[in-house]
Amino acid sequence: MKKTLVLFCILLVASVRSQTLFTKAFGNPNHKAIIFLHGGPGYNAAGFERTTAQILAENGFYVIVYDRRGEGRSTDKNTKFTFEETFNDLNAIYDTFDLKTATLMGHSFGGIVATLYAEQHPNKIKSVVLVSTPLSMQETLSTIVKSSKEIYMRNKDTVNLNYIRMLEKIDKSSIQYSSYCFSHAMQNGFYHPQKPTTKASQMYANFKKDPVLLKYASQMTFEAPMGFWKNEKYTTLDIKDMVKNIQTQRISIFGIYGEDDGLFSEMQIEKIKNLIGNTNFKKFDHASHNPFIDCQKEFIDTLKEWIN
Repeated sequence: MKKTLVLFCILLVASVRSQTLFTKAFGNPNHKAIIFLHGGPGYNAAGFERTTAQILAENGFYVIVYDRRGEGRSTDKNTKFTFEETFNDLNAIYDTFDLKTATLMGHSFGGIVATLYAEQHPNKIKSVVLVSTPLSMQETLSTIVKSSKEIYMRNKDTVNLNYIRMLEKIDKSSIQYSSYCFSHAMQNGFYHPQKPTTKASQMYANFKKDPVLLKYASQMTFEAPMGFWKNEKYTTLDIKDMVKNIQTQRISIFGIYGEDDGLFSEMQIEKIKNLIGNTNFKKFDHASHNPFIDCQKEFIDTLKEWIN
């Protein structure tokens, strides 16, 4: 009862101070703090929150999840969809939860946000964990097109081959190009492991029984990708130099990726591993774009090893 009351108070304070920003904390505030930054733009933290946050907290971490402004449960009709606004919200989260430093764990696009924030605010960063994060958006989009094309050629799928040929003629920096690329990625199963573990399969099956996951996990806020594209040209972002800059600040950067993640070629994975460093990099078998679900135990054990 006491723990529930403390959590309720934290949620209430966070709601008041950040107005429309959805936040939720798990665990002991005296433990090592991790802020989870979800993917997108346009998605939310529900998947991580409902599957992994509490278990991670039980393993000695103070875990904070939130939905970016204008995305998921953080509804705000006046959202600007800029990195400046996003960083201001992160600063508010630090203040609300009385954090001096924290580990930022960024999933997919959230890893880009984490890297950009860490470069601007290195004094607030304990470490950065990139989870399935593209360091070059254009490389990832090209990988999706190439891999999809190979699948369609192998299956003699002339209809989708024609779609790919049309896609190859579109401006690669456009929101239309990225949207169609991600659509092909979803259609071809690039986000899911080829041979999921029994536990992961059960967790995905449980999604259908969880009302929050049913409502939010696959829900997309379409204003977000358009807004971040207009304001930040996120489809052309390349954060490799920013990663190097953060490393010069003696901030540890870690990377966790899935063997079956179709958003990355073997060459991309090698580039990421070489940049981050072999000891700071893990690639899990039987995992795709959500390694915190696909290989949850290995994921948490890795964080316990890295974050101390």
